[in-house]
Amino acid sequence: MRIPARSLCLAAVLLPGAAAAQTRDASQDAEIQRLRQTVEMLTSRIQALEAGQAGTAPAAAAVATPPAPTAPPGTAPVASVPAAPLLAATPETLNVPESPLPTRDTFDEDEQASARVDNEVPPGDELEGFFQIPGTGTWLRLGGYAKLDAMFDSGDAGDSDQFITSEIPVDGGRDSTRFNMHARQTRFTIEGRRETGAGQLRFLVQNDFFGSGGSYGYRLRHAWGQLGNTYVGFGWSAFMDLDSGPDTLDFAGPPASPSARLASIRQYFPLGNGNQIILAAEHRAPELQFNGVTQRSRTAAPNLVLAARHEAGWGSLQASGLLRYLAYDSAKVSNEGSDSATAGGLALSGTWGGGDRGDYVVFGAVGGEGIAAFLGDLGGLNLDGIVDPQGDLKLLQQYGGWVGYTHHWSQRWRSTLTYSRLYLEREDLLDPSVFRRSDYAAANVVWQPAPSWSWGAELLYGKLQEQSGESGDVFRLQTALKYDFVK
Repeated sequence: MRIPARSLCLAAVLLPGAAAAQTRDASQDAEIQRLRQTVEMLTSRIQALEAGQAGTAPAAAAVATPPAPTAPPGTAPVASVPAAPLLAATPETLNVPESPLPTRDTFDEDEQASARVDNEVPPGDELEGFFQIPGTGTWLRLGGYAKLDAMFDSGDAGDSDQFITSEIPVDGGRDSTRFNMHARQTRFTIEGRRETGAGQLRFLVQNDFFGSGGSYGYRLRHAWGQLGNTYVGFGWSAFMDLDSGPDTLDFAGPPASPSARLASIRQYFPLGNGNQIILAAEHRAPELQFNGVTQRSRTAAPNLVLAARHEAGWGSLQASGLLRYLAYDSAKVSNEGSDSATAGGLALSGTWGGGDRGDYVVFGAVGGEGIAAFLGDLGGLNLDGIVDPQGDLKLLQQYGGWVGYTHHWSQRWRSTLTYSRLYLEREDLLDPSVFRRSDYAAANVVWQPAPSWSWGAELLYGKLQEQSGESGDVFRLQTALKYDFVK
């Protein structure tokens, strides 16, 4: 049969298009098939991982994992897909115990950076934000928060960034109101955990911006590591009990509360049933007052700390002892006038309540001789001791206490009341203008609509009394807004 030329021409035009369409359809079908196989493979592997966590991984993997799909001829092979990584860290994953202490909400979160026996997870820490470094057993977390503080003072408070009662001036500024706003408490934290053959390793590096290099100078807060129950590095003193600190917006906190960051080595001895012993050797130079410019303090021995601690579901109780050896030398070659003295103090602190947004109480008392360098209001004022005109080193006595009560109005609202008083004795040796007593009171309300951010307002009152009996006081109204990086 003779085919017309027009039909041949039409076929020549349409057949390649039809062939191309069939080729595209086949290619799309193959791609869809590969995607289905990939989804099925990923689903089976996830099921195998879940079964493995329940102790049945080998069997589930053998049953559920299909053979790798075969790509149709002329198409690129499907790349193998690795098993899905763990999405979050847990105490079981990191092989660390959870703290028996009840959860407490705090604005400063200082207790989260404290070292703990057995490297236990701090109370309330969900380990959110940890990720595993590929190819290693190390887990890292980048944390911290951004915080803005705004303060209005009824007079001169001495320190415009922190409420330090020992710096309140006695003779001026009562009627000169002051305003300040800063974000210096903003901090950044790098925390790591990993399992080693010698035990669990935890390390922590943290900074804020209260340094001296300008208005926002970088300042190192913590740089330490703890392997098992052995701690080394720079951080909080073992004489402190971070869990007993009240929930204040103010950065400084109660003046009588021990507060010192220093280099130390520490050993925890767990005794079971929530009991533990802590032994530490720490470096803190003597802070002394001199009558002459030719004298200087001398660090002759480490400071020793011995503490006994109990933790339970109702709270905690800690008794701490501090032993120091204070000394000074004459700057002259002959070293005439040198002297030394043994100093020390005791602290008892604790917490009661908390958990499930319940109310809780924190408290503490401290006393001793030559321990001013370890107290929040007196550190840096050279009030450990004084060298009298005869060249004898006389220790100064310090004692005081604090208490705080936190009430939860609802799931999102809470308030804290705080009071603290601190004394310094030895008026027969001190200049009349030197610190004698301080009073500190704070009341706040905090709104936390989400874990990632909080807002609060706080009214503070501080009073300083000098050895002469002269005194000065000031009120501060402070508000703060904080954004957490991880929560």
